[in-house]
Amino acid sequence: MQQWWTLPWLCALLLGLMGLRVSGSDFQHHRYEDMVRALFAVQSECPYITRIYSIGRSVEGRHLYVLEFSDNPGIHEALEPEFKYVGNMHGNEVLGRELLIKFSQFLCEEYRAGNQRIMRLIHDTRIHILPSMNPDGYEVAARQGPEFNGYLVGRGNSREIDLNRNFPDLNALMYYYEKTSGRNHHLPLPDNWEHQVEPETLAVIKWMQNYNFVLSANLHGGAVVANYPFDKSRDPRIRGRTTYAATPDDKIFRKLARTYSYAHSWMHKGWNCGDFFDEGITNGASWYSLSKGMQDFNYLYTNCFEITLELSCDKFPPASALPREWLGNREALVSYLEQVHHGIKGMVYDENNNPIGNAEISVSGINHDVTSGVDGDYFRLLLPGTYTVTASAPGYLPSTSTVTVGPAEAIQLNFYLKTAPKQNLKGKPHHGKKNLSSPKAPLKLGPR
Repeated sequence: MQQWWTLPWLCALLLGLMGLRVSGSDFQHHRYEDMVRALFAVQSECPYITRIYSIGRSVEGRHLYVLEFSDNPGIHEALEPEFKYVGNMHGNEVLGRELLIKFSQFLCEEYRAGNQRIMRLIHDTRIHILPSMNPDGYEVAARQGPEFNGYLVGRGNSREIDLNRNFPDLNALMYYYEKTSGRNHHLPLPDNWEHQVEPETLAVIKWMQNYNFVLSANLHGGAVVANYPFDKSRDPRIRGRTTYAATPDDKIFRKLARTYSYAHSWMHKGWNCGDFFDEGITNGASWYSLSKGMQDFNYLYTNCFEITLELSCDKFPPASALPREWLGNREALVSYLEQVHHGIKGMVYDENNNPIGNAEISVSGINHDVTSGVDGDYFRLLLPGTYTVTASAPGYLPSTSTVTVGPAEAIQLNFYLKTAPKQNLKGKPHHGKKNLSSPKAPLKLGPR
């Protein structure tokens, strides 16, 4: 019995030396009402750095609650990046839900304890945590419990729709534009898209429209690996064949995935759940092709870079496994969040120092642009190196600068755009929506 206590004690000691305390609160599974109480308890405990808001309701009317951490809750501060964690998209994949509840408690406790690393994160980042995107599916899975839960029971929402196959398919349009030199970011949504998605999906898309997220992770279960875009293959699907589908930002996505994997206690070792993933990471399409997924949608429709974290072999682990999983994931959750502060950021102004929203920020050699937010601030994740960056907006002359990015905090690079002469005021060509439905293929239901 003495030996059983030794490893957790040593882990607690090491994490304490890193500035991360071990919370004494109990580990348990949270049904919907329990989860809501836990979130509001955190908000009550740390009222000056938290806010709870709902982004919508599930099919059965449950709120999709988000807990926000910021030194100014409810306010976007210019040059302060927006970050999100999303859990429990598949209702029967529950570890992400419990980790995010625990992570919320941890952020509050560490802030109050004066942990400088956590205080700096909350002061410099606006953090949004959605523990459960699929509360209805969770209740179905929870009624069976950890011992008897099947691979699919509770995976979908109450209409049994898989929410990670429910986003508008922008990959087909992107792959077409790659061949025709079309736009490379913020692709248009299809007509009547709001009537083609589930309420939970609609709520998350509206959430993305309302906040200029920079970085995100989507927590799943059923494997142990950090999965990065693209999820959908560029090639026609052939049974048994997988092909790597790189984004223009493949190098930074690999870095983001490795950040989580190597900060995780065992993900980076590669062998987990009977599968091997080198360094504990994989390109989505290289694993298996998936259409209409959330992480690809983030990249193609917004400024946000998202990866999918598969965190446990057991989709619904027993409560007794939660302490070990928390210790295994805690440093990784913090380290990944810190990645939002890398690359470049800045303001885009006109000649009178008025901020310009929706300006395009282009990096030479990377065929994926980002845009400035309504306050004129932009964020562009980049690896260390020297880059040529151009800011442009309709009615203004583009401005180009060269910047060297280091391994530490983001470099601030502001742009001042001059009004273009009237004869140069030409609108950009309109890229109409294309009806590019993907060929039907056998549906593969992997962990994602």
